[in-house]
Amino acid sequence: MKHRSTNNFLLALTAFIWGSAFVAQSVGMDYLGPFTFNSIRCLMGGIVLIPVLLFFKNKDKGEGEGEKEPGDRRQEHVTVESKGRKTLVVGGICCGLALAVGSSLQQIGLVYTTAGKAGFITALYIVIVPVMGIFLRKRIGLKVWIGVALAVVGMYFLCITEGFSIAKGDFYVFLCAIAFSVHILVIDYFSPKVDGVALSCIQFFVCGLVCAVPMLVSEQPQISRILAAWLPLAYAGVLSCGVAYTLQVVAQKNTDPAVASLILSLESVFSVLAGWVILGERLSARELFGCVLVFAAVILAQLPERRRTG
Repeated sequence: MKHRSTNNFLLALTAFIWGSAFVAQSVGMDYLGPFTFNSIRCLMGGIVLIPVLLFFKNKDKGEGEGEKEPGDRRQEHVTVESKGRKTLVVGGICCGLALAVGSSLQQIGLVYTTAGKAGFITALYIVIVPVMGIFLRKRIGLKVWIGVALAVVGMYFLCITEGFSIAKGDFYVFLCAIAFSVHILVIDYFSPKVDGVALSCIQFFVCGLVCAVPMLVSEQPQISRILAAWLPLAYAGVLSCGVAYTLQVVAQKNTDPAVASLILSLESVFSVLAGWVILGERLSARELFGCVLVFAAVILAQLPERRRTG
């Protein structure tokens, strides 16, 4: 019971860090272009994960000491390990490319929309992923379709103006939610095959390097502006990428996946609260109603299926 409470607290802390990171990302746009911000924060996130990676590697190495294997079994182990490294690198590159697209669209969207709205629109990936699962021949339950309907209505109230047009920033963030859905499906494919922390570390470096190309071509960042944005960069890079991911990995080991995803979905709520408290952002009654519907859709999509008995 004590461990469960601790894990739930760590997951809630993770959701808080991720939600409030939307504020850091929004503030970062006052100093840097979207590609510069993303490149630097992802490289920071990858660097932060290196000590975590070495810690778990040394721990596993220490536990394996003293266990000698026959020659043929040792050779087989080396072969499997070599294949595992290849899978890890390929997975890291694929995840990094998807993350680069999603995070860049999100960062561009934050130039034109609020941190609170961006948090809720991004959370739509929880509804989009099961729908994408149709193409992977996965069965979609009734609750997911109800969640999709709620999300569509919620998006209408949240993003569509009285002139029946969607704001530019909201559209970019919606595309970001689709990209993050692809990112989740890629992780879902590779994560059972490789070490999760190593996969995340590689994807951050790949994302950082990919974003560095348009950064150097179109934004030409200045050291003075990068230094001026050190606080939002540190929060988004060190805390959101490095620390929060590690907390999630540790907390989810002994937590029911459905419970974990429900707690992590509080990220969207924290994004609105952080935007209100720190940036003074205000949502209209229409937008708040849209947020409620989107959050209801997110929760519904994560509820476990009822098991049949008998």
